[in-house]
Amino acid sequence: MNSNHQLEDNRRARVSTSMRREGDVSTLLRRFGAPLLRGLRGALPPTIFFFVGFNFIVLTTNLLVADYAVAVSNFMLATLAALVVGKAVITANAMPFMKLFDRAPLIQPILFKTAVYWVAVFFTRLGERFVNFSIVNGNHPGDFLEYLVSSFSWHRFIAISLWIFALFLIYETASEFSQLFGPAEMRRLLFAYRPSALQLTKRQRARELMRLNRLADAHHIDEFRDPRTAAHHELVEIVKRLARTTKPTH
Repeated sequence: MNSNHQLEDNRRARVSTSMRREGDVSTLLRRFGAPLLRGLRGALPPTIFFFVGFNFIVLTTNLLVADYAVAVSNFMLATLAALVVGKAVITANAMPFMKLFDRAPLIQPILFKTAVYWVAVFFTRLGERFVNFSIVNGNHPGDFLEYLVSSFSWHRFIAISLWIFALFLIYETASEFSQLFGPAEMRRLLFAYRPSALQLTKRQRARELMRLNRLADAHHIDEFRDPRTAAHHELVEIVKRLARTTKPTH
């Protein structure tokens, strides 16, 4: 009888230990998996944007110089660069100095962030050329400056740099507007709202906000809290009309 009880206790102990382990694994997955998933979601939009943009640069460059032999390798390098830049953009946006102009007019954070990213990529590309010159081709590192002056294809390098600047400018502009309006509102602006309906909505909201301002000036806060007052009923009606104007027909 005692042995049966002991066996049952041992079984329960094993089950309890197994459940604790499963719980620990589940907790670890939630603790480390959720931030990783959020990071991947955040890096996906810039990665897709720069994947398309960098490969477009490669395509146009190859077409201009009729250099089709290296097209596949260049496309692979552009894709890898897009992955790196996509992650780098998310990492850089979390740095405090990147928020320096967040309260300024939109043109300032757009140009500031574009310049920071472009300068970083510019020197990274020069570093890549240095590694290729000194390590891959086996040249003396001290000859790199002479190579830049005499043999380096600056016109091609600058042309691609200008393309990259334009890509960063487009991306940062879209990113700032998306943060201002919110991703859902940006999707509605781009794909749902008709221009005429949107303009009408703006006029309607402006009129209702003016009514709301006059109402707030004419009544005390206690009148709005009392559902029996005329001020409360008028406030509710204005809020209802404002809610309707945020959903224009399409």
